[in-house]
Amino acid sequence: MLRFETAGESHGECLVATLTGLPAGVPVSLEAVDRELWRRQQGYGRGGRMKIETDRARIVSGVRHSKTIGSPVAIIIENKDWKNWTEALPVEDIDGAEDKMKPVTRPRPGHADLAGAIKYNFGDARYILERASARETTARVAAGAVAKAFLGQFGVGVLSHVIQVGTEKLGRAAAWEELVELSGRDEVLLGCVDAEAEQRMKAVVDVAYRTGDTVGGVFEVVAHNVPPGLGSHITWDTRLDGRLAQAIVSMQAVKGVEIGFAEEGAAAYGSKVQDTIHYDREERRFTRGANRAGGLEGGITNGQDILVRGMLKPISTLRRPLESVDLETREPAKAAYERSDVCVVPAAGVIGEAMVALVLAQAFLEKFGGDSLTETRRNYCGYLEQVKNF
Repeated sequence: MLRFETAGESHGECLVATLTGLPAGVPVSLEAVDRELWRRQQGYGRGGRMKIETDRARIVSGVRHSKTIGSPVAIIIENKDWKNWTEALPVEDIDGAEDKMKPVTRPRPGHADLAGAIKYNFGDARYILERASARETTARVAAGAVAKAFLGQFGVGVLSHVIQVGTEKLGRAAAWEELVELSGRDEVLLGCVDAEAEQRMKAVVDVAYRTGDTVGGVFEVVAHNVPPGLGSHITWDTRLDGRLAQAIVSMQAVKGVEIGFAEEGAAAYGSKVQDTIHYDREERRFTRGANRAGGLEGGITNGQDILVRGMLKPISTLRRPLESVDLETREPAKAAYERSDVCVVPAAGVIGEAMVALVLAQAFLEKFGGDSLTETRRNYCGYLEQVKNF
């Protein structure tokens, strides 16, 4: 079974990702992994941390001669900012370390600060925010890049774009070719495929900049050329739509998820929502009149593009702090300020790609198995023949 884990803190020495269960023989390019890490750091509205970090992956196990070898893949991404925190966050307690600490006693509304401090009985929320920080997603993106490499061997692509920032929305669907072009750009504004809509989104971010506020939005992840039959309707926890939803909502600041056109469908009659079924005799395949279901029916992929949207709330750390309470005095106080972003919706889309890729790779291997890429490919090709002759 494919699984991944991350470790590390925002200002710790490094971030770590492990990916276990990939078959041997999957080509892995460090350049491609670093490209994904670069994409995560881009976008209008990012904060000062992005000027410090230039994320690079270092694979320390599981890949030899640019191919997986079947053992766990371990990836390390160093935090350049660690040099500024070595005395404040040492692994071993040393004399004078307490004087170097940078405590956070005024929890930020919307962050894990207060809930985590209560849960772990900390009078200082520093240790909570260090792990709760979205800096952790750097490791997710690295692991997701490897999952993308695996899926790419079967022609499956996973990309994202921004469809809303604040109240400004993209008013049309995006073609897969537009997403490919968008992902290849060397300059990233707000990750929207429409230049006019992107400028309107930029204006919303500008307002947030000027007023010391933050702004959220919506990103869409599209998985292209996914075969039918991944996931299952048999038990609640094997339904692929549920697994994808959990993966997206697990991301920091994501408070909602939509698969297909769920919100639109909830306000419509059934006759207008379902994707009608047709058959192309010349191509010998089933087709659909639309893709409102987002490529999933009954928890199973149906062969259409998978469409998953994440609703991202505004970042919790504001330059104009909100009301809070000091943990030591219990007196009213302004929330702590940690260096942060104004808008991270494009970056969230890249993280969403990683999470979708990891879930799809897991479902792919559950169905086709294989200790080597050759074996997985053989099983996959046999299944495609079955689908063709259905």
